[in-house]
Amino acid sequence: MASLDRADVYARITAEIVAAIEAGAGEYVMPWHHNGSATARPVNVASGKAYRGVNTLALWVAAQSAAYPTGLWGTYRQWQALGAQVRKGERSTTVVFWKQIGGDGDEDDSGSDDGAERRRFFARGYSVFNCAQVDGYEPEPIAAHSEEERVAHADAFYANLGINTVYGGNEAYYLPSADRVHLPSFSSFRDAASHYSVLFHEGLHATAAKHRLDRDLSGRFGSEAYAMEEIIAQVGSSMILADLGIVAGPRPDDASYISSWLKVLRNDSSAIFTAASKAQQAADWMHARQPSSQVSAAA
Repeated sequence: MASLDRADVYARITAEIVAAIEAGAGEYVMPWHHNGSATARPVNVASGKAYRGVNTLALWVAAQSAAYPTGLWGTYRQWQALGAQVRKGERSTTVVFWKQIGGDGDEDDSGSDDGAERRRFFARGYSVFNCAQVDGYEPEPIAAHSEEERVAHADAFYANLGINTVYGGNEAYYLPSADRVHLPSFSSFRDAASHYSVLFHEGLHATAAKHRLDRDLSGRFGSEAYAMEEIIAQVGSSMILADLGIVAGPRPDDASYISSWLKVLRNDSSAIFTAASKAQQAADWMHARQPSSQVSAAA
């Protein structure tokens, strides 16, 4: 556990995410894609709480590159307290928390770097290890829901958002002037996962509306604001799909965005932190619309 220079934290995690995007560019496999299994959402083994913000993305990158089969993570001491042992030579993954100056607790990096309040925090990095990197721990089996149950849950989840959505036609988009999502009919998609991936992506765009989260990136990112908004929609919808147990895979239009994503991330090492923060806020907004929220507090 160590205090880290913020610029170093940003540069390190941004470099890992950029490398993951570059590595997957040929087949459009991005760091936020996952198989929708119950282990897709990174969770802290000690607290049982889901990681948030950029930490979710950083752990997705690590799990993807090493092909870890579970989403359980913990520090060396947390594993040790459970009677498990991190194997010698295993490489850790850094997650970032912010320690408030004069405060008592740690906060994860689900918050944006925008605003003066962030100046009262300093970065604290924690080295964590995946369950696949330790001996002496057997994760409890997770009950798998049927596709019918997951589809019904996803339909109800989206309906609770109250976003005006029109089905039909050949294009999927959010129309800000009418505050309306347009989506092709369910039968137009190759499978249910493809349908929900596009539906929640457009729904994430709808959270930017002034009467919802009032997300305007133009002041900071200018002409690159659209690329940032697309990253937010991709990451945020992937968070929701992980919670719903639905695959988040490549989208047909990913190819047209990859170069712009890489450009904005390389030009601003804190951009991915802001994008992940805004994505987390949007995911939280969606969960807050549900009868009983399933959002876990920061790990």
